[in-house]
Amino acid sequence: MRGFTFLVVAAVAGFGVMATAPKAEAQVNVTVGAAPDCPYGYYDTAPYDCAPVGYYGPEWFSGEVFIGAGPWFHGADDFRGNVNNRLHPQNGYNGPMPKRGEKAEPAKRIDSAHFQGNEARDGRGHVAEDRK
Repeated sequence: MRGFTFLVVAAVAGFGVMATAPKAEAQVNVTVGAAPDCPYGYYDTAPYDCAPVGYYGPEWFSGEVFIGAGPWFHGADDFRGNVNNRLHPQNGYNGPMPKRGEKAEPAKRIDSAHFQGNEARDGRGHVAEDRK
């Protein structure tokens, strides 16, 4: 009987502690500012540094303006664009990178005939099933 009484007292004490404990509320805070001002586009993963010429294919540009990738892109849901992910630092690239605010050099622009993309992505940085 003593063991049963101890169990009941422990259960009541446990319920009492749980009833008076403050409730924790989870918070998620996502802040997306303006897209980086990069001459050849920016990487589609944080910290969104400027990508070098040749990372994005010509379908990512409208004239000389980069149409976007990552959290700033609000294009069509079925958008698919080619990238050359060999020029991504996560894949070992450590070559020259443009700085934010630099202007594109038209002589460096890679046209569709010379672009060497190896992966298709949607505008939000996800690998797409099909290549264009």
